[in-house]
Amino acid sequence: QVQLVESGGGLVQAGGSLRLSCAASGRTFSPDAMGWFRQVPGAEREFVAAITWRGGDTYYPDSVKGRFTISRDTSKNTVALQMNSLKPEDTAVYYCATSLHRTFSYADRRRYDYWGQGTQVTVSS
Repeated sequence: QVQLVESGGGLVQAGGSLRLSCAASGRTFSPDAMGWFRQVPGAEREFVAAITWRGGDTYYPDSVKGRFTISRDTSKNTVALQMNSLKPEDTAVYYCATSLHRTFSYADRRRYDYWGQGTQVTVSS
């Protein structure tokens, strides 16, 4: 069993920045990748970023590329999401997730085995 706990959400004005963190604990932690998704009411959970645990390769959708940066600290079992130039449309609950296998693409929710509880990010205009 793996537990993921997100932190760092909050309220920020458009153009501002926030940094989300996710701490993993539980069984011996050796994932294939970590990811961030977001969700607004009535919509599906949307891929935001992913990073491979060993190599640190990163993946982003066009909607956040150049504004968001995902990073990991393998010694602390943490992953972070630095969000810059935030827009009101970035408002959502952000979830951290971990993938223990390589089935499905990084952007596919089905790849991920464990999820955090989520942290709210609100960007005001």
